Amino acid sequence: MDKTINYYNDNASDFIQGTIDVDFTQAQERFRSKLRSGAYILDFGCGSGRDTKYFLDQGFNVDATDGAYMLCKKASKYTGIKVKHLLFQDFNEKDKYDGIWACSSILHLPQNELKEVLLKMIIALKSTGIIYTSFKYGTFEGERHGRYFIDFTKESFRDFIGDIDGLKIEEQWVTNDVRPDREEEKWLNLILQKQDIN
Repeated sequence: MDKTINYYNDNASDFIQGTIDVDFTQAQERFRSKLRSGAYILDFGCGSGRDTKYFLDQGFNVDATDGAYMLCKKASKYTGIKVKHLLFQDFNEKDKYDGIWACSSILHLPQNELKEVLLKMIIALKSTGIIYTSFKYGTFEGERHGRYFIDFTKESFRDFIGDIDGLKIEEQWVTNDVRPDREEEKWLNLILQKQDIN
């Protein structure tokens, strides 16, 4: 994980330049449509702050975090809110958020840590809260271009969360990468919902 964070600190400007103006409306709207007006959202691993700014502009209350200090600094300036410097593993909230937006972020965790972080995310959600998250579509796990990735297919993700109580897949869909010259890459998009366990 340190290597991945170092990558984002060292390449913060280039990363932001490549992602900040990308049109991500389709996923943002699908997520937004499941939330009440003015809901409380966490942008978990906010990167450039692109989505934080979108949700703020839509009238939502938003907290934003990122594990890379340089991204926090630049995203704070861009969004106008303080982005908290926080590793996923150190996240610890309870019954706080209506929705958690984890776009192309928690895919940098190895399987065992990802499961622990998902459990923390469930605890941080209010009853029947939702999560949006995305992973590169495939079966690879390991280092790719200086960062750690875990990829999923629809089937492998369903299997992965099979033993996580209190979480169900509400929607899943596959898209092409929206960045120029990356259209060949496919992504698994997921909306997950917290389930009350009786």
